[in-house]
Amino acid sequence: MPEEFLEPEAQEETFEATEPEPEAEAPAGDDQQPGVISEADVRAKLKGLDGRWYVLHTYSGYEKRVKQDLEVRIHSMNMEDYIFQIEVPMEEVFEIRRGQRKLVSRVRMPGYVIIRLDMTDDAWRVVQSTNGVTGFVGNGRTPVALSENEVVTMLTPVVEAEAAAEAKAAGVPTGAEPATVSPYEVGESVTLTSEPWAGMPATVSSVDPANQRLTVLMTLVGQETPVELAFSQVRKED
Repeated sequence: MPEEFLEPEAQEETFEATEPEPEAEAPAGDDQQPGVISEADVRAKLKGLDGRWYVLHTYSGYEKRVKQDLEVRIHSMNMEDYIFQIEVPMEEVFEIRRGQRKLVSRVRMPGYVIIRLDMTDDAWRVVQSTNGVTGFVGNGRTPVALSENEVVTMLTPVVEAEAAAEAKAAGVPTGAEPATVSPYEVGESVTLTSEPWAGMPATVSSVDPANQRLTVLMTLVGQETPVELAFSQVRKED
């Protein structure tokens, strides 16, 4: 007979005080901020999905168009049982434009699209013949599927974006601010635009996008000298 149906044995009544049971500790991760995704979250979301993930190479700038065209072709050619999901990982960043930080959404991996499918001959042909697709990443006619770790790395931005959108729709701050992208790169040649060095060439040695400042190396009195400037005090060389 199950234990819960047995009558408890008679016990002598006692008036001893008992210590209150400690509260159960919250599982790790319960205090995770909305919109912040862990690797475990991504793995759980991908677990058990049909098909395998592959990478498509596309013309640069055609990533979203390829995704849209493929989704239409999947339905029109009755390939729903073989081609399951197409993703273009995006990211939100602050870009510096004319001295102002502007939030923009951009393709994280230009020229690439991620697709989940069963690699049959028909599925391969439907994907391969889509406008803007130049081919699968892999060994010619035999595409190479991504490993689990590669899938997690590539799709984490997609899952993060979904979580951030859900948190934003619920009016909950995500606590994660997009990165600021600099218009300048280390090693790039620039021309100074402010006095007393206006017109002098220099080379970028470090960049601080958040504060819109950079350090350049310029030649003064025959010696290479570092000078810290604002983004507005230099311009890219033509």
